[in-house]
Amino acid sequence: MRLTTKGRYAVTAMLDLALHGEKGPISLSDIAQRQDISLSYLEQLFSKLRQAELVSSVRGPGGGYRLARGSDDIHVAEIIDAVNESVDATNCGRGSGCASGEKCLTHHLWSDLSDQIHVFLSGISLSGLVARADVQQVAQRQHEKELAAQDIEQKIEIIGGP
Repeated sequence: MRLTTKGRYAVTAMLDLALHGEKGPISLSDIAQRQDISLSYLEQLFSKLRQAELVSSVRGPGGGYRLARGSDDIHVAEIIDAVNESVDATNCGRGSGCASGEKCLTHHLWSDLSDQIHVFLSGISLSGLVARADVQQVAQRQHEKELAAQDIEQKIEIIGGP
């Protein structure tokens, strides 16, 4: 069983939005830089997240994206579902083609596991993730890295660099 990059990146980007959204709309380029995710990939993901009404876009200067609902009302399973991702522990995509076109002996076991994973992820909200100490530590480290990069850029401007 695995969750692909699409699902992981969508959850990461939405968590970034939840962490920084109090500052106003967040640009995808800011998320891309902080999370080291391709901007074009984020654009594809956010198109799907917007269609699922998990985010809303703000146009113009200072525009970007914000959560469409409160972070306590957006759950990880919704995000994964929105980007057409599924957490599937079966080897057949929940079809009946496990073994020679028939369901295998363990098909229902793995299908039940997939259901339990979905239930588990449905119980985790973005606000629940934001409140975690480990998430806060990583967010703080990213913030410090961002401040250091801005400081370097300012020093380059002062001395007349590119």
